Amino acid sequence: MAGFGPAYVAPSAAVKFVGAGTSACIADLLTFPLDTAKVRLQIQGEARASAAAGKGSAVKYSGVFGTITTMVRTEGPKSLYSGLVAGLQRQMSFASVRIGLYDSVKQFYAKGSDHVGIGTRLLAGCTTGAMAVAFAQPTDVVKVRFQAQARSSGHARRYCSTIHAYKTIAKEEGIRGLWKGTAPNIARNAIVNCTELVTYDLIKDTLLQSTPLTDNLPCHFVSAFGAGLCTTVIASPVDVVKTRYMNSAFGQYSSVLNCASAMMTKEGLLAFYKGFIPSFLRLGSWNVVMFVTYEQLKRAMMAANHNCTTIL
Repeated sequence: MAGFGPAYVAPSAAVKFVGAGTSACIADLLTFPLDTAKVRLQIQGEARASAAAGKGSAVKYSGVFGTITTMVRTEGPKSLYSGLVAGLQRQMSFASVRIGLYDSVKQFYAKGSDHVGIGTRLLAGCTTGAMAVAFAQPTDVVKVRFQAQARSSGHARRYCSTIHAYKTIAKEEGIRGLWKGTAPNIARNAIVNCTELVTYDLIKDTLLQSTPLTDNLPCHFVSAFGAGLCTTVIASPVDVVKTRYMNSAFGQYSSVLNCASAMMTKEGLLAFYKGFIPSFLRLGSWNVVMFVTYEQLKRAMMAANHNCTTIL
């Protein structure tokens, strides 16, 4: 990201790649229950429709903390971390690309220029976001499926382990099933990446140039929080459609547009903002933890590399 002063050695692409994946995993560990609550709220209308059709009873969730409380009461505390293994796999392969390679791709499009316009930043965000989905989509599908399945005695669990989920999806839905929802996920991550990274970049640049803040924790915190808020507002509709489509039974929706249309017809416009509060709480806190950790990891790794080089 922008803002390194002359006292800092610019981190290499490898440092950013490893640092981004590690930071994202730490952020996921701390915020995963909020993400699970978000998924449950996003699919709630779909679950009610299934219950009305005679496919079982649906648990009603209300609000972020109400959802978390209900899950703990009906399924146990471990349910809040259902899909964590796939989630960490996703972050290591996903965040490493979309965040870790962002600066390198941005400089590639800028052709070495010191002045990087917003168009170049947006293009770099779209590029790394799409690349990340191509690598990590199967892990995202498995994570969503795990988070969506209830563990109460009245429900049959679809998957009993992460490996079982990969095998079952590939067997029942084909290899394409592991890349289900790729189109809305590319759209979502193009939006998320552009909003999250570009907003963080711009807010950080502005703070460094126009305020007494330096390239340290307070600046990183404010920039990350602002990026999380902007991202949630813009990306929520696509995120809800992506979650519904990826979690749907084989043949339930004929396409992504059919899924969005069914949501609008049966549940109205507000359905596209289901789970908005947990989305914001999760993205806001995730961004703060991830970017603050990422900035510190980059410096620590470069300092360690510098010390090793000096000793040798």
